[in-house]
Amino acid sequence: MSFVLDASLTACWAFDDENHPDAAIAFSRMSSGDAVVPALWWFDVRNILVVNERRGRISVSDTAAFLLHLSRLRVQPDLSPDEATVLHLARNHRLSVYDAAYLEVAKRRALPLATLDADLRIAANREHVEVMTG
Repeated sequence: MSFVLDASLTACWAFDDENHPDAAIAFSRMSSGDAVVPALWWFDVRNILVVNERRGRISVSDTAAFLLHLSRLRVQPDLSPDEATVLHLARNHRLSVYDAAYLEVAKRRALPLATLDADLRIAANREHVEVMTG
């Protein structure tokens, strides 16, 4: 079953000190379905990794290994967001446009959303978008 994967949950897989049941569920669902992501996910994940390299939380080689691992997963970019809906969701729920992009994909495709972001979870619930939980 497909679902929308956000960067907060993806990053959880990269760090040994993070263990969240929702991340484990999303990872296990990758074996039976595709994760759908907005195009910004590529940048979002890499930004999280580089910021954490600077903090000494992950090494450059661990980042490279993680990105190689990610490249082997079934992650499908969604390249056609509905701009009006993204802006509406951002304004209506006081989300960043980046977070609203994840919600827009989930809503438009009627897919569950996998996120650890509390504000995004609240907005998804208000928009009647299923949030994956463990």
